[in-house]
Formats: sequence, structure tokens, C-alpha cells
Amino acid sequence: MSTADYKTMTTAEIREDFLKFFESKGCKLCPSSSLVPDDPSLLLANAGMNQFKEYYQGSKTMKEIGACSCQKCLRTNDIDNIGDARHLSFFEMLGNFSFGGYTKADAIAWAYEFITSPEHLGLPKDRLYMTVFENDEEAIELWHAQGVDYDHISRLGEEDNFWAAGPTGPCGPCSEIYFDQGEEFGCGSPDCAPGCDCDRYLEFWNLVFTQYDRQEDGSMPELPHRNIDTGMGLERIAAIMQHKGTNYDGDLLQSLIGVGEKLSGHEYGTDAAKDRSLRILADHSRAVTFMIGDGILPGNEGRGYILRRLLRRAVYHARLMNIQSPFLSTYVDEVTRLMGDNYPALVEQNALIQDIVRAEEERFGATLDAGESMLEAECAKLAEGAVLPGEVAFKLHDTYGFPIDLTREICEAAGHEVDMEGFDACMTEQKERARAAANRDAWSNFNDVWTGLSDKLAATEFCGYDADAADGCRVVAIVAREAEADEAHAGDEVSVVLDQTPFYAEMGGQCGDTGYLTDGGSLKVRVSDTKGKNGLYAHVATVEEGTLRVGDVVTAAVDHGRRELIRRNHTATHLLDAALKQVLGEHVSQAGSFVGPDRLRFDFTHFEAMTADELARVEGLVNAEIFAAEPIVTRVMGLDEAKASGAVALFGEKYGETVRVVSTGDSDAPFSRELCGGTHARNTADLGLFKIVSESSVGSNARRIEAVTSMGAIEHLDEQLELLAGVAHELKCRPADAAERVASLNHELRDTRKKLEAVTTGAGSDKVAEAFRSAVQLDGYKAVVARLDGLSGKDMRSAWDGIRDAAEGEPVACVIASATPDGKVALLAGATDAAVASGFKAGDIVKNIASLVGGRGGGRPNMAQAGGSDVSGIDAALDAARKELGL
Repeated sequence: MSTADYKTMTTAEIREDFLKFFESKGCKLCPSSSLVPDDPSLLLANAGMNQFKEYYQGSKTMKEIGACSCQKCLRTNDIDNIGDARHLSFFEMLGNFSFGGYTKADAIAWAYEFITSPEHLGLPKDRLYMTVFENDEEAIELWHAQGVDYDHISRLGEEDNFWAAGPTGPCGPCSEIYFDQGEEFGCGSPDCAPGCDCDRYLEFWNLVFTQYDRQEDGSMPELPHRNIDTGMGLERIAAIMQHKGTNYDGDLLQSLIGVGEKLSGHEYGTDAAKDRSLRILADHSRAVTFMIGDGILPGNEGRGYILRRLLRRAVYHARLMNIQSPFLSTYVDEVTRLMGDNYPALVEQNALIQDIVRAEEERFGATLDAGESMLEAECAKLAEGAVLPGEVAFKLHDTYGFPIDLTREICEAAGHEVDMEGFDACMTEQKERARAAANRDAWSNFNDVWTGLSDKLAATEFCGYDADAADGCRVVAIVAREAEADEAHAGDEVSVVLDQTPFYAEMGGQCGDTGYLTDGGSLKVRVSDTKGKNGLYAHVATVEEGTLRVGDVVTAAVDHGRRELIRRNHTATHLLDAALKQVLGEHVSQAGSFVGPDRLRFDFTHFEAMTADELARVEGLVNAEIFAAEPIVTRVMGLDEAKASGAVALFGEKYGETVRVVSTGDSDAPFSRELCGGTHARNTADLGLFKIVSESSVGSNARRIEAVTSMGAIEHLDEQLELLAGVAHELKCRPADAAERVASLNHELRDTRKKLEAVTTGAGSDKVAEAFRSAVQLDGYKAVVARLDGLSGKDMRSAWDGIRDAAEGEPVACVIASATPDGKVALLAGATDAAVASGFKAGDIVKNIASLVGGRGGGRPNMAQAGGSDVSGIDAALDAARKELGL
């Protein structure tokens, strides 16, 4: 079968043609949603229909007859298969959708037109095959009406051609479109047909007709309106249109495979194992780039764990290709070049993506080195030919991120197998624990009282931007002990929902307001916190006086003084964000915050500790804005207009079509302009003073600044001055002289320590002198093997210096051990050059005896050290050293 009997199209051409085609049919062109979905039941966007769930459910409507999109998706449920001909972690899904707007007949007719028309894909009709659900006669006739022969239409069962949301609920038949790649891709079976596991018939487009509502008794009445949900993998159709046999042979992934060829020097297509690693590098690098571009940062759980796992798997396969230096930034640049026009976030976040992958690579490189050392130590404990326990392999994998494939490879080289059954059992236990936790979380989402309330109540209206109190607020719900209540009495702890409120609910890092609900009479309800619950504001409260009932009309009054302090600290986070970008660079992005009345906390993306100079510059910029007394200007506008104005959006946050923009000043280029729904100061001068209290790490690629403003800044300065006065009193000097006095005391302390060290570990010390007297003359040098308890690792080096000085220029070597002051073990082997030339190898000796004290280590022939945790093994370790030296 000829591969040249139809035209060729690039991935970009297919993507553009598909979207224009369905837009011409009346579908709304929708941009791809983020990989971080709005749906809390999903970890990552994994299908084109995710962003349209509310339209399918009927909670949203669309004036157009349907929609079309090219959705970026990520799936890792079959990560071990990624790198074969078909599986990808990241992919683009072309889709067209209907929410009762157009019919099944339209969907089939348009699909056939798009794939066969010479103006579009123009695929040869004789190589197209369709599958339908076994009893979907309607679909068969609709395909046949388009000109598809009956012998090109197959019936498949429920497993292949029926979609369902769950045991009950919306469901319907599917129809899949296959392309015949030719006999050379087949299995040779005379029964080979669409649905076969071989690669001859390649499924590339699935049309789902959601038309039934399955009941608990198994019956399936028709839905009020039929829905259409289709998905065509862009990489798969690109491979077909480029006359290639696999997803990885398409133009985009081939460009990324080319990056790996240059970095590794390996030519793709010449070695199956290396080819697989090149495919994994191409796939994972693209996934990593897009995940970070959508606001996902490496972590130990959820999306962050998936990102970290993909990134580390890429680093591991790079090592298999002998790519040692940080390399992912090269892939990031290529992904951005190839796809940045369609996904501008890649361009906007390029610096941040680069810094994150570089930091993660370096960190995991160190992890791999440490893992290899641990594994070698574990192998050293095994008898010849023994099996490494599965629990050990799992610990390396789970705790240290050490890939099981690498564990097996290293063990094989050392003559050991890995207990894979034990490893798999540990993996299964972990998955079951994770699945149970996920089920618990999902159950709580659907059975929470707040879910029921949000279904029947309108969202709470917030009216607190310009006022701290509001009259005429109606009580629409009371929740007590996680159940609805009609009324609450004095002493009851409840959550109160109002139809409108000036109380700000905790969100975006800003803590919830406190205050009182009253009715002008006997009712008094103290609000201790306010939280958001599915669009409702829950006033966490205690009834202090009277009785509160659903339907009551109350006055809601926020604690004014506390609110003012919160406003100031919230505005300070905006100023701080802008200042950090100026000082550190545009890669800085907010990664979390807390805004309270007494302090603020701001987490941001950065990859090293800030210097004192950088902190001073940031603090200076913020205070300059405070002293400039700029008004805080708030405007409500469209999202596109807000972005065009330069407003900063929170990294990874999702916004509606209308947003609130907060700026310092009314100029075209303000110091700070952000999208924000929180409450703010009216003028920067309200903040009074900004003071950074601390800067620290909060995980990989993230830093934290804690700061104070206004009254909090005054209290902080008072505390510091009081502390300085106390230090000065103890030093018996003026506060202004305290630093100089401490420096002088430190100098005296260092001199004293040096003298003490000379006495305890130098050539003239009793311990060293006794050790040297025990030296044994070997062939070409004297050897000292001794236990010198009470010395730290640093002291051991000084002891070796003392032994070498005592030798007065003669060749000498030593193996010394110490039970350290903290209850651990320090080992050291040292030798002069002449002793090394005579055969002494410090690194080999320490490596061989370290395991006897529960440690590991090594070094050069003339100097090696190790630490250990088993003091009881010191004598055995020294005996082993004597035996190795022939003493």
C-alpha cells in the first residue's frame, strides 16, 4: 500500500485547519484550558471535554451550537509504557462538542467531511474504517449515508465503544475512526481488523454520543438533550498525515528527539534501548515545560509529585545516554520555539521554567549520586549472588526518588538480582493507601453539607470593599455540627450564611474577617472567622445573646481596627511582589501567601537565598512607595483588557471573564498592578513602614519572606531595641558598641580554641603521642592504627597532622577512629606521599571498613574519611584495617 497516495500536513497546519473548519460550522472556538482543571475531582486536564463539564451538566449555556478546541492534556496512568510507539504523557487533543446544539448526524457528517475532503485532511476513503457500538444501527446508517461501505464498519462491545460517567448517569455509544497503515504494520492474522492490538488499524478519532441517562435498575432513558464529545489526538493524526508509523515520528516530537541526538551523540534508529530513552526525553521534557508553564511546581504530592517524577525520569534516561550536565533547558527552549505561538504562557514563563528545571536537575543529580552510594553499601552487605530485598529497592525509589530500573542495573553489575515481587508488593500497598485517601477525599466532597447548600442557595454577595458594616443582611442558612439548623441559641457554635455580607472570607491568602452580627435588640453573635464554602460565605460564630433564626435580618459589622491592619498587610504583599521582580528578575512569581492583622507571609519562586543587599534593596523599594503616598486604585474590567494593561496574574490561578485590578497610583506604568479580589489600603502611606523579619526556604525552588507593616512594624522594632538593650547589658557596654564587643569576644574564643586543639590533637598531645608510639614498621612506612575517642571529624584531621609531625619527615600512614562527642563514629585514614607509593590506599581502607560502624565513605589514596552511627563496631573496624595492612 503506497504511503504517498495522500497529501502531507504539518502539526501546526492540522491544528489550524481543524479549528477553522469547526468554527465555520458555527462552533465557538475556545482556547485550551490550563492543565490545572477547575474540576476538583481531576488532578490534571486529561481530555478536551474537561472545560465543558458545566455545559454538559446544563449549569452553563452557550449561544453557539457547540464548541471546538485544541486542549493540552496530560496522563501518567501508564507512565511505564511511555516511549513505545503510541503512549505519551503530554498530548494535544482536538475536539468538537455539542450541548444539544447539533446532532449525531451532524457530528458524523462533519467528521467524514474533514478527514476526506481534499480541502482538509484528504485521507483516502478506502483506508478509513469505522467502529460503532454493537447495537447502534443509527450510527451505522449515518456512516453509510456518507459513502462508507458496510464492510468498513465494525461492531465492538461496551468495553471499546460505549462511554459512561459511572455506574449510573449520562452515557452513550461511541464511534471510532481508524486508518489502515498497511499490512507491514499488522499481526498477520486473517482476523486482523479495527480493534486488533497490532498497529495496522490505527484509531485516531473518537466520537462519543452522550444520549442516555442510565438508572440504577439498568434502564437507559434518553437525556433531555443529546451531547456530542469528540477527541482526536493531534500527535496521532500528525503521524498519519506525515506518512509515519508512530506518534514519535511526527514533526514536533522528531524535533525534540533531534535535541537528544545532539546532546548524546546517538543517532536515532540505530539502537532500540537508546531510541526509547530519546523518546522519553522528548515526551517528558515537553510535559515538564507545559506543567511549569501552567503554574505547577515540583513537590512531593499531587501535581507537583507527577511533575517531579517526570522530570527525574528524564534525568535518569539522560544519564543512560551519557548526558551528564544540566540539559533540560535546551529542551525547554525547543518546546517554546515549536509551540510558543499557540501557547504564549511558554514564552511568558520561559525564565521561570528554565530556572526550575535547572534547580531540579541539579538537586536530583545529587540524589542519584547519594542513591548510588546507598545502593552500593546495601549490596556490600549481601552475600555473593544474594537478592536485594524488595523493601530496600522500594525505599530507594519512594524515599530518595531512585529509579527501580537503575537499581536493577547497578545490582546486576554487582552480581545481584532485585526481589521484584517484594518491590511490587510495596508499590501496590502504597497505591492502595493513596487510592483509599483519594476515595475518602472524593466522598467528603460529595457528602459535605455545604455541597447541598450551594446547590440550593445563591452565592453570597460580598459588599465589604467600601464598607465595614452592612444593614439588611438576611440569614439564609445556619450550620451546626455539620448539619443544617433552623435556629441557634446562646452558647451555640455555628456557621452562619447571609445573602450579603461585608465580611471577607478567607481566600487568596487573606485571612477571614471577625466582628458581630446584631439585630438592634437582644441578638448578639460574635464572628471569629469567615470562610468560603462553595461560593457561600460561612461566618464561623458563637451566639452570645438571644436566638438566631433562618430568615432573620441582621446588621453585619466587621472589626474595623483588625480589618484596617489586614488591608495594609495585603497591599504590602503587592508592593513586595513588584519589588522582588525588580531586584531578582521577572521569574519571581507568587507561590502562596498569608495576610493577617499582625504580619504577612509571602512565598515566591526563586532558587537561592537572598543576600543581605538584595533584601535591603527590596525593603527600600517598598518603603519608597509607602513614603510616596500613592493612592490605591481599583478597577473592574475584562480579563484580556487587564492583561493588556500589564496587570500581574497569580501564577497558575484561574480567572473569570471579568476581574478586579488593583494598582498603586493612576499612572500608565504603576509600581504595582495585580488582579486581586482582596481588600486593600486606600493609600500606600497607610502602611506607615515596611520591615522584613525573615527570609527562608520553603522547599525546592521557593523562598519565603515574612514581614510587618504599620503597628506590627512598630511592635517589631520595639522588640528588637529591647533585645539589643538586653544584650548590651549582659556585655556591659552601650547598645551602639555591642557588635564591636561581640567581635572582640569571638576573637578571644577562637584563640582559646586553637590553643585547646593544639593541646588535645597536636603532635605534643598525650593521645597522639601514645598513638604514634604504637606505630608498626611496614615495608616502606610506619603504620598507626588507633582509637582516639572524644574527637570530632574535624579534630581527626588535626590528629593526623599531629601523627605526621611526630614522624619528623619519615613515611607514615594512619587509620584512626573516634567515638565522637555526639555519640557517632568518625573514621580517618591518612598517608604521606611516600607511604602511598609503598602501597597504602586510604580511600580503599575506609570504604572497606566503614560499613562495620554503620556508615559509608571514601576518598583519595592519601586522605579518606567516613562517618558512622554504630559505636560498638569501632574495634571491629580497626581490626579489619589491621588485617588489611597485614599487622
